[in-house]
Formats: sequence, C-alpha cells, structure tokens
Amino acid sequence: STRWRPRRGSEEEPLRAFPHLCTVRLLTPGRNGCILSHRKGIKMKKAVVLLSGGLDSATVLAIAKSENFECYALSFDYGQRHFCELEAAEKVAKQLGAAKHNTVKIDLRLWGGSALTDDALEVPEASASPGVPITYVPARNLIFLSFATAWAEVLGARDIFIGVNSVDYSGYPDCRPAFIESFRETARLGTCAVDEGWSYRINAPLQNLSKAQIIETGTRLGVDYALTTSCYNPDSEGRSCGKCDSCALRIAGFREAGVPDPTRYSGAE
Repeated sequence: STRWRPRRGSEEEPLRAFPHLCTVRLLTPGRNGCILSHRKGIKMKKAVVLLSGGLDSATVLAIAKSENFECYALSFDYGQRHFCELEAAEKVAKQLGAAKHNTVKIDLRLWGGSALTDDALEVPEASASPGVPITYVPARNLIFLSFATAWAEVLGARDIFIGVNSVDYSGYPDCRPAFIESFRETARLGTCAVDEGWSYRINAPLQNLSKAQIIETGTRLGVDYALTTSCYNPDSEGRSCGKCDSCALRIAGFREAGVPDPTRYSGAE
C-alpha cells in the first residue's frame, strides 16, 4: 500500500514529539545512501522529495523528515501559470530543513495542453464535472519522477517521496495508485538498480488521506501552511483566487480539519 503509516519492527523507536503519529526507523550501517545522524548510533538515509510549494508536498517533506530521512527537495520551473509556488517551495524547504533544494527549469509551454501552461486556456472555477480537467498538465508527474529518480541515483538514495493523492484531488491520472506502482518498476528497469538487484521505493504517504487528514498530519509535524500556496490562478501579488478547484479543496480541508486557514485570498479584507 502507498498509504503512509508508522514503520514497525524491533529496529524502531517512537518519534518522541509525535508518538501517536509515527515512528523513526533506526537504520543499520551500510552504503545505500546512508549518512551518520547527529544522534549517536542512527544512520540517516537520503531521499529525494518532490516539492511544489503546495500544501501536500510540504506535508510529505515533513513526513520524510519525521522518518529520519535526509531530504533533498526538488522543484520545477516548468512555465506554470502559478509560478509563485516556486518562492513558496524555497521557503518550505528552509522551514523544514531540507539538506538541499534544487529547482529544475523545463519549458512545458512549448506544447501547452493545460490551463497551467497555456495562457489562452482559462483556469475554470471548481466544479463537479466528470473527466480530467483542463488544469491537468500532460504527464507532469511522470516527468517529475524521472528527474527525481536521476538525482536519487546520483545521491545513492533509494527513496523518492511524492505528494500525490487520490481522495480529495482533481482527478489527474498521474496521481492514482496504479501510476505510482507502475513507476516503481520503470525506475528499476531504467537505472542501475536493475543490474544491482534492488528497487526504488516511491513513497506516496498521502495517497489515501483526505485533505483534512493531510492538514492534521502536517500541523502535528510543524508545517507552516502560511508559507504554502495551492492556487492555480493567483493574482500578481501571489494571492489565491479562492475559486479554482485547488483552492476549493484547500478551503474545505482547513474547514474540516478545524485548523485556521492562513491562505491569503484576493479580495479578502
């Protein structure tokens, strides 16, 4: 299952700050991307974490940190309409203590096909219309995970974290469990892992959580959601529109979680 849960076993101990939420794995010595922690006797494994600057990816970074990974955050400047998320990603990476944060520039506006990469297409307001919405960016997570796998191979990391969700989401095909499961094998076959006899772990800890559950988890782990942005159509000052599908999911999530929404919305007093 791709759902995040505490790791069990005699080699683990509770995470003291959040004993009700998760446990920390005490890793044995070895190569495989391990580094020595500041805490005596603990080995930290490296992980690449996809970080958009949004609510979900910030929570995933916090989860990876809580599981004692040294996190290498990876963001993308792909020509997205909501480019203010890149500034948010930088702030989140610093707040949560990423070991390194890289932003890769790729131009998905070359072919567009999405309201997020083609200004001729309008970002629609939230609706319950069936089908894949126009805000879907073709193969975006496939592209992002490919970059993450390449960096992980160089780092010697075997874990990649991604904030996909298939409960409170916009219906994108590259956020579903079947895609994540298939990419595990793709990453193995396309890298040295296939010759060395191991596989990457594509961690999707939010896969089966509601937006409220994600917010509750991140809040317990110390995520500052005021640093994040989810809006597909922010104004020139980076304020969220409050009307697009992503904003609607975010607003509902904070309301259901009973957590104050720190988002700056355009038109708000």
